[in-house]
Amino acid sequence: MTDHVVLPPERHIVRRPGVFIPPLLVFPLLVYNVLAFTVFGGNPDGWASPLFSVPMVSGQAWQLTSADLMLVVSLGVLFLEVVKSTQSGRASVLEHMLSTLVFILFLVEFLLVGACASSVFFILMFMALFDVVAGFTVSITSAGRDVTMT
Repeated sequence: MTDHVVLPPERHIVRRPGVFIPPLLVFPLLVYNVLAFTVFGGNPDGWASPLFSVPMVSGQAWQLTSADLMLVVSLGVLFLEVVKSTQSGRASVLEHMLSTLVFILFLVEFLLVGACASSVFFILMFMALFDVVAGFTVSITSAGRDVTMT
């Protein structure tokens, strides 16, 4: 009897050159700081101010606050960040490092700046942490699939 060794065909992974896209969560960080220090005068309670109100069929009024709008827009940015983290390439390592730096900026401001001592900023900081963890998790998972065992 002869032993036959069957080797799977080699997979050629086509990699596109990585295009560098800066961490998108830096934009909510900048918008928060600009609004907190200009419009709200450094007072974190300014985020509770209603932007508009819509009467509902139930008879209650639904109000959208500055905080609500900021968080909804930031969730959209977080979605784009997670989609962006699925790309692999040389630029992705730099993007992960910059995302970590953005999270560190959020953390330092949350701890040291009075205008950032709000629930809105805390949730934005948590989004930045989620971006860092998700980015590294997606990269590690996709790198594991790229390794071929022979």
